[in-house]
Amino acid sequence: VIRGDTPHFEYVCEAATRGIQDAQMSTGVPVMFGVLTLNTEQQAIDRSGPGIDNKGDEAALGAVEMALLLKTIRN
Repeated sequence: VIRGDTPHFEYVCEAATRGIQDAQMSTGVPVMFGVLTLNTEQQAIDRSGPGIDNKGDEAALGAVEMALLLKTIRN
């Protein structure tokens, strides 16, 4: 979500955060927060392009690691 000139950014980010939290609380399943909240389009490009700074890759890896940890704990 890229910040613009209106308060829409705050509404969208808050709703996304609340939705992710609600999903986790209602299911008991950990949910990764992989939503990028950015000030500029360049930040979005920097965080979603190829390479080690890709936040999508980080979120996916975190989700896999948490799933494996949860599996270990439950077994």
